[in-house]
Amino acid sequence: MTGFESLLAALTWAAVAVLAVAGALSASRKQLDPVGFMLVGCLCAFGGGTVRDVILGQPVFWLDAPGMVGLAAGLALAVFFTAHLVERRFVLLLWADAVGLGLFAVLGAEAAQRAGATPWVAILMGTMTATAGGMLRDIICAEMPLILRREIYATAAALGAAVFIALQGLDVGRTAAISAGIAAGFGARAVAILTGWSLPTYRARPGRDYPDRR
Repeated sequence: MTGFESLLAALTWAAVAVLAVAGALSASRKQLDPVGFMLVGCLCAFGGGTVRDVILGQPVFWLDAPGMVGLAAGLALAVFFTAHLVERRFVLLLWADAVGLGLFAVLGAEAAQRAGATPWVAILMGTMTATAGGMLRDIICAEMPLILRREIYATAAALGAAVFIALQGLDVGRTAAISAGIAAGFGARAVAILTGWSLPTYRARPGRDYPDRR
C-alpha cells in the first residue's frame, strides 16, 4: 500500500469515527437505548457512502470492513455512557459533524473519481457522501435535518469536493488536493456555525391578481 493509500484509509476511518460520534450525540438528545445509539451512529457514519456506492454501482465500502463497523458501533456505545458528561451536546454535535462533513466530501469525490465519474458527478457524489448520512440520522431522530437549516451545510460539502476535484485537475498532487479540499469544506462549515452565515432564503411576495377573462 502506498503512502497515499494509507492516508486515504486513515482518513476514512477518522471520518467514520467522527460521524459515528455525531450520530450518537443525536441519539443522546432523544434519550435512546444502547441499540438505538449504535444504530443511529452507524447510520450517520455509513449512510452517505452507502448511497454513493449504490448509485455508482460499486461494492459498498463498509461491507468488507467489519472492523470499521465495530469502531462505529463501539464509539456510539461509548457515547451512551459518557454523553451526560458533556453539557452542550448540540454544540459538540455541530462540530463533530463539521469535521466529518469536510472529510467525507473529499473522500466521496475521490471514490467517485476512481469509479470513472466525470468531475461534476464526482462533486455531486462527494456532497452526497458528506450529507446523506446526517440527513438520515436527523430524520430517524425526528430533528430538522442540518442540510435544511439556513446555515451553510451542503454548500460547504460541495465546496470541499469542488476544491479537491479542481486541484486534481491542476495536477498539484493528491495529498495537497485532499488537504485543501478538507480545509475548504470544514472551513466553510465552521464559519457558518460561528457566524450564522447562510444563503439568502426565499421571501414570500404578494400574489398577482389575475382578472377574469371570461
